[in-house]
Order: sequence, then structure tokens, then C-alpha cells
Amino acid sequence: MCLGMVVVMTFYNLLINGMIGMLPIKGILIQLMLGFIIAFLLELFIVGPAAQKLAFSLPYDKSKKIFVILSVSFFMVVGMVLFMSLYGLGTAYFYNGLGEESLFISYFSIVFKNLIFAFPLQLIIMGPLVRYIFAKFFKVQRMMESGSIS
Repeated sequence: MCLGMVVVMTFYNLLINGMIGMLPIKGILIQLMLGFIIAFLLELFIVGPAAQKLAFSLPYDKSKKIFVILSVSFFMVVGMVLFMSLYGLGTAYFYNGLGEESLFISYFSIVFKNLIFAFPLQLIIMGPLVRYIFAKFFKVQRMMESGSIS
């Protein structure tokens, strides 16, 4: 899921900042690799554990899978957007400076733009797609282990 989110969010940010066509393919690939490494480490060590802890501390019926999925997804998206927007701010500064805006305004502008795109992307596309793929993969794995598929 991390890889899919990084790829789509990277291209979204390149598009909204008018950078498509301005960066060479090598630059885009470097951005994708760096973005994935940073996002993966953040998700694994900081945002993921915090999102799980926050999601399970809320008072809701945790026996309903949809509530668990939505609450964990909510905290994951918020956490990742807050952190990865810092990465985006640094990248934007590196490539073309911040222009006339203050650092504070630039950061929150990036956060807002990323939140409005990342929430639907995660909840409607990436989350269901990854859960479907994993369900299919593990179903095949279980069938192979039980001897149903040779």
C-alpha cells in the first residue's frame, strides 16, 4: 500500500506543482525511490504504530471491521500527510525555492492539498485494492499449503 500511495501522490504533487515535464525521468525515479524509503520507514516505525494506538483507543465497536479499517486509515493518512508534506516542502525548496510564501503557509498549503487527495485515494482505491490483492494472494497460499493446488 505504501508503494502505491507514494507513486500516486508523487505524480499528483508533480502535476499540481507544474513539474511534469520539467524534471527528467531520472529525477522522478529518484523522487519515487526516496519518497518510498522515507514513507516506508515513517509508516513502519512512527506513523503506523501511532495510528494503531490512536485508532484502538477510540470508543467504538471494534468487532465491526469497517470501523477499525476507517479509523486506522484516518490516522495513517493524517500522519503520513503531515510527515510527507515536510518531505514535499523540502523537495520543492530544493528544486525551485518557496517563492513569496512563508514556510508556515507553504507547509499548510501542501498539507491541505495532500489531505484532500490522499483520503479518497486511500479509502476508495488503494485500501480496497490492497486488501483484495492480499486476500487473493493468501487464499492461493493457503490452498497451496493444504495441497488443493499443485
